[in-house]
Amino acid sequence: MRQPDVSHPRCNLVERTVNEGIERKEWAMSELQMSLSLKIHPENHVLLMGLLVLLALAAPSFAAEPNAADIAFFEKKIRPVLVEHCYQCHSEEAQKNRKLKGELRLDSRKGLLKGGESGAAIVPGKTDEGLLLSALRYDDLEMPPKGKLSVAVIADFEKWIRLGAPDPRNDASNSPPAIDWEKARKYWAFQQPIEHAAPKVKDASWPKNDIDRFVLAELEKRRLKPVRPASKRELIRRATFDLTGLPPTIEETEAFEKDGSPRAFEKVVDRLLKSPHYGERWGRYWLDVARYADDKALAYANPWPHAWRYRDWVVQALNDDMPYDRFVRLQLAGDLLTEPKTDYTLRLAGLGFQGLGAFYHKGSVAEQVKADELDDRIDTLSRGLLGLTVGCARCHDHKYDPIPTRDYYSLASAYNGAQWNEIAMASPKVIARYNEGQRRIKEQDETIRQWLREIGQREGRERFGKISQYMQVAWRLNVLQAKGVKTSDEEISQREKLQPYFVNRFKNFLKPQAKGEAIKRFPQLKEWFKHDAKNQKIAKYEETRIPDAIRQIADQLQKLAETSLRERQRLNSEYEKAVDQAKSDEEKKTIKRQLLAKKHEQFLKNIWLDAVGPLHADDGNTERQLLSDQEKPQLVAMRTELNKRKQSASPKYPIVHGVSGGGAAMPIYIRGNVKRKGDSAQAGFLQILRRAGKSNDNNEPSSQKFTRLDLANAICSPKNPLTARVIVNRAWQHHFGRGIVATASNFGLTGDRPTHPELLDTLAVLFMESGWSLKWLHRELMLSSVYQLSADRDAHNVVDDPGNSLLWRFTPRRLGVEAWRDAILAVSGRLNRTIGGPAISLTEKSHVRRTLYGMVSRRDPDKMLIAFDFPDANVSSARRDVTTVPQQQLFVLNSDFMIQSAQALAARLEKSATTDEQRIALAYRWAYARAATADEIQFSLKFLKVAAENRGEDQLSAWGQLAQAILAANEFTWID
Repeated sequence: MRQPDVSHPRCNLVERTVNEGIERKEWAMSELQMSLSLKIHPENHVLLMGLLVLLALAAPSFAAEPNAADIAFFEKKIRPVLVEHCYQCHSEEAQKNRKLKGELRLDSRKGLLKGGESGAAIVPGKTDEGLLLSALRYDDLEMPPKGKLSVAVIADFEKWIRLGAPDPRNDASNSPPAIDWEKARKYWAFQQPIEHAAPKVKDASWPKNDIDRFVLAELEKRRLKPVRPASKRELIRRATFDLTGLPPTIEETEAFEKDGSPRAFEKVVDRLLKSPHYGERWGRYWLDVARYADDKALAYANPWPHAWRYRDWVVQALNDDMPYDRFVRLQLAGDLLTEPKTDYTLRLAGLGFQGLGAFYHKGSVAEQVKADELDDRIDTLSRGLLGLTVGCARCHDHKYDPIPTRDYYSLASAYNGAQWNEIAMASPKVIARYNEGQRRIKEQDETIRQWLREIGQREGRERFGKISQYMQVAWRLNVLQAKGVKTSDEEISQREKLQPYFVNRFKNFLKPQAKGEAIKRFPQLKEWFKHDAKNQKIAKYEETRIPDAIRQIADQLQKLAETSLRERQRLNSEYEKAVDQAKSDEEKKTIKRQLLAKKHEQFLKNIWLDAVGPLHADDGNTERQLLSDQEKPQLVAMRTELNKRKQSASPKYPIVHGVSGGGAAMPIYIRGNVKRKGDSAQAGFLQILRRAGKSNDNNEPSSQKFTRLDLANAICSPKNPLTARVIVNRAWQHHFGRGIVATASNFGLTGDRPTHPELLDTLAVLFMESGWSLKWLHRELMLSSVYQLSADRDAHNVVDDPGNSLLWRFTPRRLGVEAWRDAILAVSGRLNRTIGGPAISLTEKSHVRRTLYGMVSRRDPDKMLIAFDFPDANVSSARRDVTTVPQQQLFVLNSDFMIQSAQALAARLEKSATTDEQRIALAYRWAYARAATADEIQFSLKFLKVAAENRGEDQLSAWGQLAQAILAANEFTWID
């Protein structure tokens, strides 16, 4: 451990920044930076300035590379528009047909940057330069000439240019050649994997298993040698983080160090694989692939309230070592499996893989939205499970891989007609029992409501004879209120022998501020509001003099109300009499109630029957103010019955956001345009993988139906050359930092070639033969000598293999944000290890559970997660970027989370030991899984002394500052 200048207690954070390097220019988290920079402590100003200078100097030398999300944005939002609206006049095809306009080609990145006769079409990163945006906006040129594109499309182009105009197209011909299927199937990824015999090696003592022999053979070909084995301390920390995402405890470390048996590490691996935290660690990797989120991709807050059930299902499935082929089948077609249903959560919760994808408002472009939602499922499925970019064929034949556009729509037929909906994870009996309980509750609730409604109507009807009196009292009360005279409505009501509730209703109905609504209902009231008591001197209620005009209007409304009510009662009486005199049920059904005259019907509504009428009483006010002493016990009895029904009702069954239906053949959308439909695509699997087609393996897809179960069977077929390879490679990537195929979600022609192809094939075959067991795979990888190498550098090896692609050492790697945050909570003693349950925002101070259980938002992603390279939840993610940006250092220095964790660690140390030396030793054991050296103990003691003397305005004590420095150090953040 290098000793920083103790004049600045936490300046080793600068060392951390320099050592890690500036791997990518990234300044996108300005909000987080602003919120944290406001709290920088005075003694850290020099530290911060130095840090920012270092970043500013280093950043320009690192060019930003387009990531998967940027490329996906181009493929979904930009390329289809160019193909549909621009290629006719600005492409290679247009050039061949002598129709090229302005010498401008837009069918390649080179053409975009080069531009045409009038200049460059775009300047990446600069929306105010280049002619393309200007033409789309119709500022000068007007393109496309047939009509201006929508505001949303132009906004997409602006965003794309701001992103740096990511564009995967090369400068080759825009029209892909006809597919040579025989040649295409010779590509390594489309060949059936076979088990290869392990090669012979010179150093026969080094390999522990065949993985080592494949790796060592490649090293020996290049005269490279593996470095030393990792120490036990390095190994248990590495393994524990790898399998659980948490640091090892002191007890676990000491037990491993003392175990001298040959199976010591094997026992560690087996113990970790049995931990419930294994599923949490590896479940998060899968959720990256599944683009999991707790909300929809909409412009306003719109959560998926049951999303967490899918997340918990993934965790449990991995803990149970569910065979991977079944893991996939349940996520694609758990509802379609024909086996008996016993565990509905197991069978159906996995459907969230599809149900939690993109979801948009249908509106006036429902067909386009449906196509976009379908594309999200195809893209996620093909990249995640097959390692193919099938989505690139939505608008045109794939430029590189043997995937014609027709195949995109053949595959998409599995989802054509599907509904993304809420699915009950329960048996029909359980659902029926719940529904019956809810029916009985609603029935009793409606009985109570109807009873109260009738009483309310009765109470209002009984006041028809006193409408004039109520109106006159209301006029007087409003006059007194206008003059500032305080009165008691309750006392006045008692004096006038009126119901207080209706006095208040009339008072509010007739107050001057409400005259618009009152006159609208009763035009007679137009004169009412012309009379006030401005000339009267009034000090109390009795002194108000009611104008004759007010009395006349009040009497008039009362007479109209009484007339309308009598007419209503007459018609009701005649109807009831006719029904009583009817001789049969059929005759009763033919009797129709005579309609009340419209003027009477409207008057009764205005004064009595609708919610605004002054004689209306809603259920709540009826219950509180209008029940008689005899009626109150009746209500109590009815509510008691309601509570009994609620208590006896079955609880709500769990819900998952999933998918149902689908499977119908669909037309090809020409150039991706839903308004231009071509021939119907034959429903079925990709032609290049057709050998793994329907479950009967007849290699012929159906022209009528290709269900999600057919799709799942095709993907999980042992004859599919990709599925096992892809998941084996993903596991390898997470254990070794880089996959055998570095592009984990792209095994196509534009992806990287495998560094050890025979090893990948052999592992894929053995993986399937071992029951598609991921835990078997973990054991094979981790019990190899290559996994157990140290991270030491070798000068000779670095020259020939600087990227360690041949695995002559263990590649050090930084903890992802989840493992890093969880480790801080664990070491500080704050971690709540409860498994499962609804997501909670990470900004909640009470959230000290694992980061896996934090809210993942597409609309408003957590700023801490973004700062530490959490992937975009809108698209499937193959691997995390690793960046070093100022916001990360600001978070470590100033965030409430780090301050609270440092304080908690300091308090834990104080309780756990009696001397400073013992506390320092414990801190190193907890944080780094090793003993502190004598120099480190002496330095830490000096650190504490200087920090105590120079605390200033720092809210952390000396021990808190040391705890924060320990948690912020490189050694804590990296696995080696």
